[in-house]
Amino acid sequence: MAPARTSPDLSFLLDRTSLVLRSRMTAALAEIGLTPRMHCVLVHALEEERTQIQLAEIGDMDKTTMVVTVDALEKAGLAERRPSSKDRRARVIAVTDEGARVAARSQQIVDGVHEAALGSLPREDREVLLRALNTLVTDHLATPSESPKPVRRARERTK
Repeated sequence: MAPARTSPDLSFLLDRTSLVLRSRMTAALAEIGLTPRMHCVLVHALEEERTQIQLAEIGDMDKTTMVVTVDALEKAGLAERRPSSKDRRARVIAVTDEGARVAARSQQIVDGVHEAALGSLPREDREVLLRALNTLVTDHLATPSESPKPVRRARERTK
Protein backbone atom coordinates (compact mmCIF):
# COMPACT_ATOMS: atom_id res chain seq x y z
CA MET A 1 0.00 0.00 0.00
CA ALA A 2 1.47 3.30 -1.12
CA PRO A 3 1.55 6.13 1.37
CA ALA A 4 -0.99 8.91 0.84
CA ARG A 5 0.42 11.99 -0.84
CA THR A 6 0.07 15.06 1.39
CA SER A 7 1.27 17.69 -1.10
CA PRO A 8 1.51 18.10 -4.87
CA ASP A 9 4.43 16.33 -6.55
CA LEU A 10 6.50 19.45 -7.22
CA SER A 11 9.45 17.39 -8.49
CA PHE A 12 7.33 15.75 -11.17
CA LEU A 13 5.73 19.05 -12.20
CA LEU A 14 9.07 20.85 -12.54
CA ASP A 15 10.82 17.88 -14.19
CA ARG A 16 8.03 17.30 -16.70
CA THR A 17 7.66 20.94 -17.72
CA SER A 18 11.44 21.24 -17.98
CA LEU A 19 11.69 18.11 -20.16
CA VAL A 20 8.96 19.24 -22.55
CA LEU A 21 10.29 22.80 -22.73
CA ARG A 22 13.83 21.51 -23.46
CA SER A 23 12.53 19.18 -26.17
CA ARG A 24 10.64 22.03 -27.84
CA MET A 25 13.67 24.29 -27.56
CA THR A 26 15.92 21.62 -29.05
CA ALA A 27 13.58 21.06 -31.99
CA ALA A 28 13.17 24.79 -32.66
CA LEU A 29 16.91 25.53 -32.56
CA ALA A 30 17.71 22.47 -34.71
CA GLU A 31 15.95 24.25 -37.57
CA ILE A 32 18.91 26.67 -37.72
CA GLY A 33 21.54 24.05 -36.93
CA LEU A 34 22.06 24.86 -33.25
CA THR A 35 21.61 23.02 -29.98
CA PRO A 36 20.47 24.76 -26.80
CA ARG A 37 24.05 24.45 -25.50
CA MET A 38 25.46 26.11 -28.62
CA HIS A 39 22.93 28.92 -28.21
CA CYS A 40 23.88 29.33 -24.56
CA VAL A 41 27.59 29.58 -25.35
CA LEU A 42 27.09 32.08 -28.19
CA VAL A 43 24.83 34.39 -26.21
CA HIS A 44 26.94 34.39 -23.06
CA ALA A 45 30.22 34.72 -24.97
CA LEU A 46 28.78 37.82 -26.66
CA GLU A 47 27.96 39.46 -23.32
CA GLU A 48 31.59 39.75 -22.27
CA GLU A 49 34.95 38.03 -22.66
CA ARG A 50 34.61 34.61 -21.03
CA THR A 51 36.69 31.45 -20.80
CA GLN A 52 35.39 27.97 -21.56
CA ILE A 53 35.30 27.26 -17.83
CA GLN A 54 33.18 30.35 -17.14
CA LEU A 55 30.80 29.51 -19.99
CA ALA A 56 30.56 25.88 -18.84
CA GLU A 57 29.56 27.07 -15.38
CA ILE A 58 26.91 29.42 -16.75
CA GLY A 59 25.51 26.66 -18.98
CA ASP A 60 25.79 23.94 -16.31
CA MET A 61 28.03 21.84 -18.59
CA ASP A 62 30.89 19.56 -17.69
CA LYS A 63 34.30 20.12 -19.34
CA THR A 64 33.87 17.43 -21.96
CA THR A 65 30.46 18.71 -23.07
CA MET A 66 31.81 22.25 -23.23
CA VAL A 67 34.77 21.22 -25.41
CA VAL A 68 32.47 19.33 -27.80
CA THR A 69 30.10 22.32 -27.95
CA VAL A 70 32.88 24.82 -28.71
CA ASP A 71 34.40 22.44 -31.26
CA ALA A 72 31.03 22.35 -33.06
CA LEU A 73 30.76 26.15 -32.96
CA GLU A 74 34.27 26.48 -34.39
CA LYS A 75 33.56 23.94 -37.12
CA ALA A 76 30.43 25.91 -38.08
CA GLY A 77 32.44 29.16 -38.16
CA LEU A 78 30.37 30.70 -35.34
CA ALA A 79 33.04 31.02 -32.64
CA GLU A 80 36.75 30.55 -32.05
CA ARG A 81 39.15 30.15 -29.17
CA ARG A 82 41.43 33.17 -28.73
CA PRO A 83 43.89 34.47 -26.13
CA SER A 84 42.22 36.69 -23.56
CA SER A 85 42.84 40.41 -23.82
CA LYS A 86 42.86 40.54 -20.00
CA ASP A 87 45.09 37.56 -19.21
CA ARG A 88 47.51 36.23 -21.84
CA ARG A 89 47.54 32.81 -20.18
CA ALA A 90 43.79 32.38 -20.56
CA ARG A 91 41.85 31.55 -23.71
CA VAL A 92 38.36 32.87 -24.33
CA ILE A 93 35.55 31.98 -26.69
CA ALA A 94 35.11 34.75 -29.27
CA VAL A 95 31.97 34.83 -31.39
CA THR A 96 32.46 35.52 -35.09
CA ASP A 97 30.32 38.01 -37.03
CA GLU A 98 28.32 35.10 -38.43
CA GLY A 99 28.01 33.68 -34.91
CA ALA A 100 26.58 36.99 -33.70
CA ARG A 101 23.99 36.92 -36.50
CA VAL A 102 23.05 33.34 -35.65
CA ALA A 103 22.88 34.19 -31.93
CA ALA A 104 20.44 37.02 -32.65
CA ARG A 105 18.22 34.62 -34.62
CA SER A 106 18.52 31.87 -32.00
CA GLN A 107 17.53 34.32 -29.25
CA GLN A 108 14.36 35.13 -31.22
CA ILE A 109 13.63 31.40 -31.40
CA VAL A 110 14.26 30.89 -27.68
CA ASP A 111 12.06 33.86 -26.81
CA GLY A 112 9.33 32.45 -29.07
CA VAL A 113 9.41 29.04 -27.38
CA HIS A 114 9.18 30.71 -23.97
CA GLU A 115 6.35 32.99 -25.11
CA ALA A 116 4.42 30.02 -26.53
CA ALA A 117 4.72 28.17 -23.23
CA LEU A 118 3.70 31.16 -21.13
CA GLY A 119 1.03 32.11 -23.66
CA SER A 120 -0.88 28.96 -22.77
CA LEU A 121 -1.58 30.50 -19.35
CA PRO A 122 -3.85 33.42 -18.47
CA ARG A 123 -1.76 36.61 -18.13
CA GLU A 124 -2.22 36.85 -14.34
CA ASP A 125 -1.08 33.23 -13.92
CA ARG A 126 2.07 33.90 -16.00
CA GLU A 127 3.10 36.72 -13.70
CA VAL A 128 2.45 34.63 -10.59
CA LEU A 129 4.34 31.63 -12.01
CA LEU A 130 7.37 33.69 -13.03
CA ARG A 131 7.45 35.54 -9.72
CA ALA A 132 7.19 32.26 -7.78
CA LEU A 133 9.90 30.52 -9.82
CA ASN A 134 12.21 33.52 -9.50
CA THR A 135 11.68 33.48 -5.75
CA LEU A 136 12.51 29.77 -5.58
CA VAL A 137 15.71 30.04 -7.65
CA THR A 138 16.98 33.07 -5.74
CA ASP A 139 15.99 31.89 -2.26
CA HIS A 140 15.08 28.39 -1.05
CA LEU A 141 16.28 26.53 -4.17
CA ALA A 142 19.22 28.81 -5.00
CA THR A 143 21.91 26.29 -4.08
CA PRO A 144 21.94 22.51 -4.51
CA SER A 145 22.41 20.49 -1.35
CA GLU A 146 25.73 18.82 -0.72
CA SER A 147 25.39 15.12 -1.28
CA PRO A 148 27.87 12.25 -1.13
CA LYS A 149 26.30 10.98 -4.37
CA PRO A 150 25.96 13.56 -7.14
CA VAL A 151 22.49 14.15 -8.53
CA ARG A 152 22.24 12.79 -12.05
CA ARG A 153 20.51 14.63 -14.85
CA ALA A 154 17.58 12.90 -16.47
CA ARG A 155 18.69 10.79 -19.40
CA GLU A 156 17.62 12.14 -22.79
CA ARG A 157 15.51 9.59 -24.62
CA THR A 158 16.63 8.69 -28.11
CA LYS A 159 14.27 7.59 -30.81
